[in-house]
Amino acid sequence: MDVADILSRWWGFDTLRPLQSEAIAAALAGRDSVVVMPTGGGKSLCYQLPPLVGDTTDVVISPLVALMKDQVDSLEAIGYPAAALYAGMEQEERQRIRDRLVAGELRLLFAAPERLVNTGLLDMLAQVGVKRFAIDEAHCISHWGHDFRPEYRQLAMLRERFPTASFHAFTATATPRVRKDIAAQLHLRDPEVLVGTFDRPNLVYRVVPRTDRIGQTLEILGRHRGEASIVYCLSRRETEDLASRLAAEGILARPYHAGLNTGQRHATQEAFARETIDVVVATVAFGMGIDRSNVRLVLHTSLPKSLEAYQQETGRAGRDGLAAECVLLYSSADVFSWESLVRKSVDESDLEPDEAARLLASTVEHLHAMRRYAQAARCRHATLSEYFGQPYPHATCDACDVCLGETESLPDSMITAQKIISCVARVEERFGVRHVCEVLRGAKTEGITRHGHERLSTYGLLPLLDQRAAENLVHQLLDQELLSRSGGDRPVVTLNARSWEVLRGERQVVLLQPRAGRAKTAKADADDWSGVDRDLFERLRTWRRRVADARGKPAWTIFDDKSLRAIAREKPGSPAALLRCKGIGEKRLADFGAAILDLIAGKEPS
Repeated sequence: MDVADILSRWWGFDTLRPLQSEAIAAALAGRDSVVVMPTGGGKSLCYQLPPLVGDTTDVVISPLVALMKDQVDSLEAIGYPAAALYAGMEQEERQRIRDRLVAGELRLLFAAPERLVNTGLLDMLAQVGVKRFAIDEAHCISHWGHDFRPEYRQLAMLRERFPTASFHAFTATATPRVRKDIAAQLHLRDPEVLVGTFDRPNLVYRVVPRTDRIGQTLEILGRHRGEASIVYCLSRRETEDLASRLAAEGILARPYHAGLNTGQRHATQEAFARETIDVVVATVAFGMGIDRSNVRLVLHTSLPKSLEAYQQETGRAGRDGLAAECVLLYSSADVFSWESLVRKSVDESDLEPDEAARLLASTVEHLHAMRRYAQAARCRHATLSEYFGQPYPHATCDACDVCLGETESLPDSMITAQKIISCVARVEERFGVRHVCEVLRGAKTEGITRHGHERLSTYGLLPLLDQRAAENLVHQLLDQELLSRSGGDRPVVTLNARSWEVLRGERQVVLLQPRAGRAKTAKADADDWSGVDRDLFERLRTWRRRVADARGKPAWTIFDDKSLRAIAREKPGSPAALLRCKGIGEKRLADFGAAILDLIAGKEPS
């Protein structure tokens, strides 16, 4: 059976996406490869399809148990023989999978790197004659990647143990330097390097000055009521507090972080995957391993540690190809918080001095790239594409706050900046952002009275601003390097050469503020709903959840939202017409065709 037949029969697709055919061809030819595709670009199919062509058993190495389980669930839904081995499994289940492996019944076996290297599994794989290894999340092997994992470095020994096998590295985020490092660390031989388009046109990016974390979160989640959303926080405490507040507001939300026990994390993953909760509030420092395809919002309430991390975390949105929103609540104070955390972590580590210095330099470099993205007043899609080494081909994206006209310059930006800089000078460059803003607002605090700052000429120069808005303006000046900030645990705001240029009127300043009014509807979102019978779509969603619960599987593995919207748009009246809808192959038609046709006809499914 050829690739086109397999694609249609198993997955219900008639064409491959860009680069999928090249990646599949490299795998079938036995040539090593490095494949970089954005999340939602279809990289999983590149290693799922080849084993079906020759009835081989291939191995996929993945760092997250939840991702492995989700992939196995979705493959089993179409009848694909796959399994995963991971820590914590019952011995009986583990032995059953090993028996299927030896019997040649499996086309794909998923395993974590430590389980592959530190158990007797390699002997069994050699016995089976594995010819292909796919390394997912391959950026984890590189020090220059955003999520380095030491256990990935052990994978190089697979080349020695399986010299005739081909190796295929997959990742959603890798700069040219990281791609080169992946190939070197895995000892790839003349690999085919396939780099997809990093841009995700279905994602709407917004960066909003953080002024009221909880209030802004509630407002943004309100645009996605009843839809899947992920909210990222910087600390475990923020995660717990925000999840509790959201639950108190009637939102189905739970926290998720490394401090919870395995059972608690698993329960939250299961509830989110099965659509019994809508919102997961997670720490940015902890990989969630959620593979739900219909996440409509990813909200960062704090700054991610790198653009690679941001691309991957926002990549959890809109994996089904439908429009989704990605919002970052930004304060440059987060940059200093991250730097402090990283320096402390490096100081307490057992790394050699040169290794520690390299890790610290890489982290700071990543942080400042993230900061530049957040404070840039230009197209978000273009900025992300160019960071990953690709020119952006459009003049405007119509899918970010800048191109949608949702930001505007603060009137009298120059005068406001001069007032702020003058205040820093008047307090003799000895105080932090909070105190400077309290002076400017004319606050009556004990600190102002103690230092006599109510007598300064800059006291009360910005009386109409609240504290958070004032602090945001100071952080914008810090971002633009029109002010400086000392290091340490209690940083103070200081002047620099550019500060004096602003005071003398020799350097222009632009300060931004969100434009009043509601967030606009992006064209992609409007197009996705065009012609869709929303009542029928909701009935299909309810039916899908009921079927998934009965099978004990995540709802999206039954059908993704894109397939349900296609059905609710086209309203097929026969099995043949239903088979023409994207995402419906022979197995799904056999399992669910009659029920779907009943729903379309307005009947209760039998």
